[in-house]
Amino acid sequence: MSGNEFWFFLSCDINLPVTFPVDRLEGNFPSPNSPSSEADSTTEERNGELYVECALYIDGAPFGLSTRTRLESTGPSYFWNELITLTTKYQDLTVHSQLVLRVWDLSRGKDEELIGGAIIPLFNSKKQLKTGKQKLRLWRGKEADGMFPTATPGKVPRHECGELERLEKLVNTYERGQIQHVDWLDRLTFKSMERIKEREGSKNGSSHLYLVVDFCSFEHQVVFQESGANFLLPSPIASTNDIVSVRDPELGKLNLSEHKQLKLARSLTRGIIDRYLKPSSNKRKLIQRILKYPPTRTLSGDERQLLWKFRFSLMSEKRALTKFLRCVEWSDL
Repeated sequence: MSGNEFWFFLSCDINLPVTFPVDRLEGNFPSPNSPSSEADSTTEERNGELYVECALYIDGAPFGLSTRTRLESTGPSYFWNELITLTTKYQDLTVHSQLVLRVWDLSRGKDEELIGGAIIPLFNSKKQLKTGKQKLRLWRGKEADGMFPTATPGKVPRHECGELERLEKLVNTYERGQIQHVDWLDRLTFKSMERIKEREGSKNGSSHLYLVVDFCSFEHQVVFQESGANFLLPSPIASTNDIVSVRDPELGKLNLSEHKQLKLARSLTRGIIDRYLKPSSNKRKLIQRILKYPPTRTLSGDERQLLWKFRFSLMSEKRALTKFLRCVEWSDL
């Protein structure tokens, strides 16, 4: 993407499964103690055995099979960095596709304990596929519902966003290459961010849990488009005098109306009329200029039509043979 150009892929053309890494769990997660007896309360705390369940919901209904990460029992902070591949492909998604994430704990025995859940839409408000790292707030003790709209969104409400959330959004934009990289300035910025994280984490780190996932990026932005539908986008041309490049998907393709007109003009009945046609002085000059072209030069549609119309008057012209052969529609024979 450069200047006014915007290159993109359509989601209906991507025949690949939905893939993303589940990174880590952030926040102060209390290590569970066995409540079976008083003696157990004095024993050393055990780390939770956590895994993340990932499921795809389309238009509020589950779609395909759910996938889960491996158990991670190496202790806080919980770190998976595991690539998850769903059974659904990008071309099968709708604009209301949502990823449902649930964190479960197996350290208490046979019964699984739900730590929390969250939902994130795969497409943003501009119908573009989300990319980069996404930090989702888990709803403690609640299983993500998968409905649209959902009651358990992973996105932090705007009125609760602080300086830390704002910086994380900028880092996501930076990692996608949308912010220029300056080495010396980047080092200073990230050092300041670490201090802000420590300060903010000490204030509210114990109140919330966050799950970090990393959505894969493609070479260009992916825009949602339903398979088989006509591609329509609002015109990017504004009311200014700036020159805007507009992509024409039919540029260079065969014009069916013009092709039909040429076939009718070359019908068998025209052979009787064209036999007695003579070019005017201006037409004759154009024909002579065309005859001077090298044999490998491709003729335009108007030039081919002109030579075909006056083909009988060129029967004595030796140079017209190669040009006439280029005017013949061999597919009509």
